[in-house]
Amino acid sequence: MARAAVSGRLSWRRATLTEARAENASARTLVFDVPGWPGHLAGQHVDVRLTADDGYTAQRSYSMSAPADGERVEITVQSVADGEVSPYLVDVLGVGDAVELRGPIGGWFVWRPEQLDPVLLVAGGSGIVPLMAMIRARREHGNRSVFRLIYSVRTPDDVYYADELRRRARDDHGLEVTYVYTRHGENPRRITVADVNTHGWPPGLDPACFVCGPTGFVETVADILVALGHDPRRVKTERFGPS
Repeated sequence: MARAAVSGRLSWRRATLTEARAENASARTLVFDVPGWPGHLAGQHVDVRLTADDGYTAQRSYSMSAPADGERVEITVQSVADGEVSPYLVDVLGVGDAVELRGPIGGWFVWRPEQLDPVLLVAGGSGIVPLMAMIRARREHGNRSVFRLIYSVRTPDDVYYADELRRRARDDHGLEVTYVYTRHGENPRRITVADVNTHGWPPGLDPACFVCGPTGFVETVADILVALGHDPRRVKTERFGPS
């Protein structure tokens, strides 16, 4: 599955929305049925294409929020105020509606279930999406590697997957979750060296580090990790902008 998931010619596939659920006031998880889907790895993303009645098309890339599950593909989308595609996906697209998907895309920012080294996940806002796929994949495959997640988000109300993260941090042995609130919440601040040093892994354990979020956030955290002594080759980053 892994080889098929990271290589080969990509084609557009019809995807029918089968389930949708709100994650917070501005984000929604969309679950699609995609016949012929080849499977994917946690951390990969897909292109989504919308076509209007007059033939106008628009496409954007979104990370998948769940590991491979047959022909089921799950993404989580944050509505951006001046975005062209995301407001439609969050506020308009209904169960039974169809879009087109192309993927899976990406072979670098991925976590494989056979990996056993410690994992540090650092998310900024909606950057939690591909990291959540890794957390879920760990659970699904019974992987026993130890995970730590540092999740920087504006307020407690903006947390994605809040109930599930709380449950997994309690029940999934080897998963630790730390929140850093930037606007409101306990001791609001931007993520610091102390946060990464205290709640991450020491570089001597040679953890796999995955950082995802807005460009400035990703650059800050990657710089912190390298300054703390982590091997830059083991610091994988994914960044995003408005869509």
